[in-house]
Formats: sequence, C-alpha cells, structure tokens
Amino acid sequence: MVRLSAVAAIAALSTLAAAHPEPHHDHSMVKREVDYRNDLANKQTRSLEKCAGSQKMKRTQQKAIERRAATLQRLRKERGIADKKIKNRRTVADLEAMEKVNHNMTGVVSTDVEANSLFGANTSCILTPENTIGPYYVTGEYVRSDVTEGEPGVPMHLEMQFIDTNTCEPLPDLFIDIWACNSTGIYSGIDTSSGQGGLNSTFLRGVQETNSDGLAVFDTIFPGHYEGRATHEHVVAHVGAKLLANGTSTLGTVAHIGQLFFDETLRSAVEDTYPYNTNTVEVTTNDEDMWAPYQAENNYDPFPEFVYLDSEDITAGLMAWISIGVDSTANRNVNATNAAYYDATGGHDSGKSVAGGSGGSMPSGASGTPPAGASGTPSA
Repeated sequence: MVRLSAVAAIAALSTLAAAHPEPHHDHSMVKREVDYRNDLANKQTRSLEKCAGSQKMKRTQQKAIERRAATLQRLRKERGIADKKIKNRRTVADLEAMEKVNHNMTGVVSTDVEANSLFGANTSCILTPENTIGPYYVTGEYVRSDVTEGEPGVPMHLEMQFIDTNTCEPLPDLFIDIWACNSTGIYSGIDTSSGQGGLNSTFLRGVQETNSDGLAVFDTIFPGHYEGRATHEHVVAHVGAKLLANGTSTLGTVAHIGQLFFDETLRSAVEDTYPYNTNTVEVTTNDEDMWAPYQAENNYDPFPEFVYLDSEDITAGLMAWISIGVDSTANRNVNATNAAYYDATGGHDSGKSVAGGSGGSMPSGASGTPPAGASGTPSA
C-alpha cells in the first residue's frame, strides 16, 4: 500500500486548502501534529505491550469475543437473515503484515465458524492514534445509541471498546461522542450556508457512556464522503463527564480525539448502492487523505473489523468493531474546538473559526427534526 510521507502530505496541503473541510493549519503546525501523534503512539504502544499477555487482558478479549458473536447472531435474527455465509474483513498476523499485503479485502466464512476465529483477531492492537477534531464538532448532543434519525444508507452497528493504556483495564464511565457525514457528504449541526444540514439538525451524532467493559455501542449508517477527505467517523472520549436529566451530558475532560477509517473495497461496495451513488463528488482514498496515511503504521490501526450481515446484500447492514487505547489521564481540551453547540433553544454557531467544506446534496429522507431515542430536551 502506497503511503504518503509527512513531507508529501504537508506539500499537498496547499492544493487541498480551498476545498479541504478540515481547519487550516500552516505547514509547520501540520508537521508538529504528525510528530506529536507518532510520539504518542510509540509511548502508548509500549504501555500496551507490557500487559499484552496478562490474564486480565485475556479475560477482556475472551469476553469481547463472546459478546460480538452473540451480537452478530442477534442482528441477523432481527433482520430475518437465514443465510449462514457472511463476509468479513480478513484478519492479518500483525500490522506490519497488513501493510505488506492488501489491507482492503473481505472473505466469505460461515456463521458456524468458531467465534474465536471470527472475532479473536485484533489488528487494531487496541490503539488508534490521536487526530484532528475537524471543523464539524458540535457540543450538547443527545446521549443515545441510535443516531440514524431515518437517514438513508447502509446500516452499521458500531461497537467500540475503550482500554486504559495505563492499566490495561476496560474504561467504564467514559462519554463517547461520535459524528459523521450522511450518505451524500452532509453533516448535521452546521449552518446550511456552509453547505451542511443546518444548526438545528442532529442526525448521525450522539453520545454514549461506556459500561463496565469499556463498551460504547452505536447504531448508525456507513458514512458517505465529501471533497478532500477519505470516508471516516469521528470519535471523542470524555473523562469525568456527567449525564444530565435532560438527555445530554457535561463535557468533562477530552482524553482522546480520533477518526476511524474504512477499507477501500468496503467503501466501494457501499457507494455502489443508493443514495451513496448519487454523490458526484470525487472520492478521496485513504492513501490520498491528509490525515489517514500516517495512521495505519505499525503502532496502530484505525480500521475497524467488520462483517456483512448478509453475504449477498450489503444493504442488509454491517457489524463493525474496534478496540481503542486511551490515556485516561490525558487532557486534549485545547484541541477540542467546537464549530457549534446545541442547547434548549436549538443549534447555535460557536463563533469559533473553522474551515468550511464542500458537501454533496441532501438526499430524500434526510431529517432535521428532533432526534428519536434521546430523553428530555437539549441542555441550556
């Protein structure tokens, strides 16, 4: 797989600046951020290596295998899928091997296969790197697991397990914030003057508190794409946040800012379906992306594992999972710049400077109405 060097990526920044949806940085700032993330990944990888063979890590992994196997069966049963064949991302021995062979592959296996074979591989090495917050972060979102709001697209059941890199224990009581664009490249929560869904829209955004296993689960759709960025899902982890009676949460301390990326073969298969195939914006691959290339290195892997729920029909949905290492003592608040916030009176621009981005068109069925699955009203 071809990789862009940090220098090449910085040089490419000038040509992407006009259309790129991420905040503008000068060249030296981009290099500092890249170096910082690489140093952080090296540090956290060494921390995780100390406990890779520990009994508590083995127990955590075995519990995850059993849970994921049960979740897969439940999702298939709910959709009435009887076919015992499913497609999944092929596992690889380690991240170095992942880079030497084709990372973007799927294989067909039987649901009768032993759960350890399907769910035991962990190419993420329980670590994803820090990344930029992007220009579309909105605070004050609802605490809810189903964030779809009727958005059309390929359903995706996303399971993320968070592990403390200091203790190698699962991290309970984190508040996990996710957001992504819809099937045609539109973000909710952002002023329509920037080509997005509007300040009062909330689709494909939500917050979940991790349970005792460090688990946060969301039902969403596979993200679409927009100009200058590879397909991705944003993830932020908050330590010390509190659930409010109105269905939102306090912010606490931001301990992790990351982005998840997806195999090119999977993305292509999804975007052959409606309404993804109505998006005329040119696709940016993972290798062409400004932020993705330095992520899939030997120290970390930002690509979730996945299975097709139905081997013959991707529109039946996906199950995706990843384990993410977080330094629970870290404080990234200075990097968590929000473009907007949502309160009891609706959405508001934060007034903070962020770069605009080109989006696709709003598909039929897109929703800007109050979200389902959340309790109460937004916080003031």
